Parts: sequence; structure tokens; C-alpha cells
Amino acid sequence: MKTRIFVLILSMFLCLTLHAELKWEQTTLELKPALGDKEAVGHFKYENTGNTPIHFKSVRTSCGCTVAQSQHEEVPPGQRGEITATFKIGDRTGTQVKTVTVETDEAARAATILTLKAVLPEMLSMTPGFVFWMAGEEPKPKTILAKAGKDFPAKNLTVTSSNPDFLTKVEPAEAGQWKINVQPKQTTRMMQAALTIRPDFPKDSPKIFYANASVTGAPMATPAPKATR
Repeated sequence: MKTRIFVLILSMFLCLTLHAELKWEQTTLELKPALGDKEAVGHFKYENTGNTPIHFKSVRTSCGCTVAQSQHEEVPPGQRGEITATFKIGDRTGTQVKTVTVETDEAARAATILTLKAVLPEMLSMTPGFVFWMAGEEPKPKTILAKAGKDFPAKNLTVTSSNPDFLTKVEPAEAGQWKINVQPKQTTRMMQAALTIRPDFPKDSPKIFYANASVTGAPMATPAPKATR
């Protein structure tokens, strides 16, 4: 009986003293990629401060534009490492927030959410990004104002329409701003176009932006003449 009690107490003692703990240097990173960067990379560093190994079960990202991977599948006591999260910038602008869910065999905390915040420079904004005419409306030009961000040193831009029935013309406005005049040839039927906007920066691989134009709705019916006796 005494032996059993001793073994039980020893087992309880071992359970209390043996533990695994993954300590993160930080779980939120804010990155500020430079203009022209194609990706933003965050390094989430950790250390096993416990006295038993920790095993990674899975590392998942919140979207397909972000890839994450761990240095090790098993982290012995005292070992350091990191989870690397790579965010593909593409044509995105503004603040982008992506998360990485890390699952381990820790008893106290099986999952940890890592947050990657990328503050991307504003390149070119369009106001509005969509112009339209009602069917039967007079086909007068409508204007889209294109404005370059403070860190986007474009000097000129060109605009092409996917539909030849929409005419486009670019006029310089204030410094770093352009007026894009869009005009349909007719408004008697519904049609639409994608406007491709190409600044002259970066010179080796200019960024491409888009706006839209359309003629929508049904034309107003012409009243029938009144019958006369």
C-alpha cells in the first residue's frame, strides 16, 4: 500500500514538474514594405521554456496570399526558432491584416494566433472608380479623378478601354493628379467597359489599375400618340 501511494505521489509530482511551454517573442507584427516590394515577410520568434519537447501539428494561414512555415517540427526544451509568414503584395494597397494559426501539442495552449499587419503605400486612387449612364441619357463625358500617393512619383498615365464604344481622354490636373474623361458613343443600349490605367512608374514594371464604365437600364419608352377622331 505504501509503495502504491509513493508511486501515485511521484506521478503527480512529475506531472506538475514536467511541462511544455512555447513562449513567443511577439504574436503581432507590423510591416511597412517599400514601394515596389513584391512581398512582406514576418518572423515570429519563439522559445521552448518548458522541460519537455513541443511538436507542431499544423501551421495555417487565413488566405492564399500568405504562406507560413516553421523551422522545426519538434522543439526540444531551451531551443529557439521562428515561424516565417510571407505575404504576396500583388496589386494590394492600404493596410492588410493576415493571420497564421499555429497548433501544437501543448496541453495549456493548443493553438496560437499570429497576426501579420502590412501597411502598404497608397499608389493611385480613383474617384469614383465607376462611372455610368442610364439608357437614353445624353452621352456627355464623365470624369474620374486619378490621384497618386505621396510615395508614388508617377508623371504620366495612359488609359485604354476594353470597349471601343467608350472613349477616354487624360488631362493633367494638379501635381500628381489627372482627370480621366470617359464618354460613350451612344446610350441607346446597355454596354460596359473595363478601363485599364497605366502610370509610368515603376519604369521597369508599371503598376496597372482599373476602373469601370457602363450604360445601364432600359431606355424610356416613347409615349404613343393619342388617337384622334
